[in-house]
Amino acid sequence: MLELLQDPQVWIAFLTLTALELVLGIDNIIFISILVDRLPTHQREFARRIGLALAMFMRIGLLVTLAWIIGLTAPFFTVVGQEISGRDLILIGGGLFLLWKATVEMHQLMEGKEEEHASRAGATFRSVIIQVIIIDLVFSLDSIITAVGLVREIPIMIAAVVTSVALMMLFAGPIGRFVSRHPTVKMLALSFLFVVGVALIADGFEVHVPKGYIYFAMAFSVAVEMLNLRLRGSAKPVHLHEPYGPAPSGEADPGREADRR
Repeated sequence: MLELLQDPQVWIAFLTLTALELVLGIDNIIFISILVDRLPTHQREFARRIGLALAMFMRIGLLVTLAWIIGLTAPFFTVVGQEISGRDLILIGGGLFLLWKATVEMHQLMEGKEEEHASRAGATFRSVIIQVIIIDLVFSLDSIITAVGLVREIPIMIAAVVTSVALMMLFAGPIGRFVSRHPTVKMLALSFLFVVGVALIADGFEVHVPKGYIYFAMAFSVAVEMLNLRLRGSAKPVHLHEPYGPAPSGEADPGREADRR
């Protein structure tokens, strides 16, 4: 273990894998933030931390069972000349779940406050956590398979996973509250989840979409939305109830007299 700590290549691998886990975890943070937004305010932070903790333990458990993960890449059956493995089934199922959930959330956001309040009333802590576990499994499997391709030492992988999840816990709260406060940002986040769902399904059918393209599009869209939010925040409000301005004391306002006529 001491030899690993003294090896510069180990530190490079650790930092690279931690950064990769953070990038791959952005989708997880956004999804968890949207899910826990259905809960009462006093339960959201607790549910968010439970969701990220489950993601961490799930990834560590997958790392310990590397043989099982490698077995998931073996073909189960063939459909129209396309070999389907256990990993492919999980990615396709997770992608379909993301498409369904993003569509439902978009519909409720478009329907307005009454539909949103009804959905929040129907959401329970248990149902939200179950949905978090399902999506944690999908993102954890994809993340760990990527990690296995980069690093061979399990202690480095576990250290990178724990570090990345700790950082995600640090920033998940502010990100979640920001998404909840701004409906346009929430719609953008749901659009991201829809795109990620399509990419997962394509990956399950061995049609690999470069993740760099997806993340660049996300970063560009977020940058434009931040500019829009700043522009709306700096715009001066127009007071329609005083269209002509206050009239001097003791004088009639000609504009208001014309309105009366």
